[in-house]
Amino acid sequence: MNSSSGNASELSNISVIIPVYNGGESFRRCLDSLRQSSRQPDEVIVVADGDTDGSWEVAKDFGATVFRYDTPGGPARARNQGARLARGSILFFIDADVTVGFDTILNVEKAFQQDVSLAALIGSYDDQPGAENFLSQYKNLFHHYTHQVSSEKASTFWGACGAIRAEAFEAVGGFDERYRKPCVEDIELGYRLKRAGYTIRLCKHIQVKHLKCWQPMSLLRAEIFYRALPWTELILTQGQPMNDLNLDRTNQLSVVLSFVALGCLVLGLVNPFLWIVAIATMVGLLVINQRVYRFFLHKRGVLFALRVIPWHWFYFLYGGAAFAYGTATYRLRQFSTFSN
Repeated sequence: MNSSSGNASELSNISVIIPVYNGGESFRRCLDSLRQSSRQPDEVIVVADGDTDGSWEVAKDFGATVFRYDTPGGPARARNQGARLARGSILFFIDADVTVGFDTILNVEKAFQQDVSLAALIGSYDDQPGAENFLSQYKNLFHHYTHQVSSEKASTFWGACGAIRAEAFEAVGGFDERYRKPCVEDIELGYRLKRAGYTIRLCKHIQVKHLKCWQPMSLLRAEIFYRALPWTELILTQGQPMNDLNLDRTNQLSVVLSFVALGCLVLGLVNPFLWIVAIATMVGLLVINQRVYRFFLHKRGVLFALRVIPWHWFYFLYGGAAFAYGTATYRLRQFSTFSN
């Protein structure tokens, strides 16, 4: 198994790398949070990915090392370019729409100092999302919950808050630049790290605040076209087990029950007995996901938790549909290739 080691002076060099495309006010808040950090990064590298709003000038005024692309090429290319410019032995990748906590960078440093075999780590969103609308609060809190209840032995990387030893990053070839949109390029990097024998840890106390404001269409577009479909492709092409983060057995069973409930509700128009089956199935969904709903009840109260339930079930439906579609198209391509 591969491992990484270094002395204390090497571990103290942390390069923060931020890809940005039209970052706006969120990007300014991101940089301000770095300025207020208890442990200052040794350098901040911003890669402006064809931005048109002057984000690169904001980064330059901040004092960051800035690299500009004329046209967008995606966060994978931008992060790789930032890594090439970095001098630190630890590359700490964050998104332009997050803010780091007061001790986030310090905790990253401590994690690598305390475990010389650790190649990479990922953190978590905090439980106080920046945008105040319901959908943003729900989705970002759900992301926080998912990380907080997941195993610390991670098998994926996370570009929004992920740190990696520079030598390990270089050894596996960095991010795959064929991903030209912000989708699963970080997950794919994590899979390669694991195959190469490197250790990735989910450090739940290392947190950033997500500032993104989700709206229904932007959320569905991101989760279906930039997440579910490419992740399905990645799982199938690489034979990855579906047992990490939001792919665990509870979620898989919930997808099945959601479709059973929907089918029984529709077919109940023909056979009303099926409505009873639908109600029983929905009760089952509530029971197996009670831990999630208790979390939202504790964090935001009864009314918020009640609003979460239909969105959560809708998430199972569109996520399951995307996985089924992605699997079917993948198998058809395989069959077509085999036939030819």
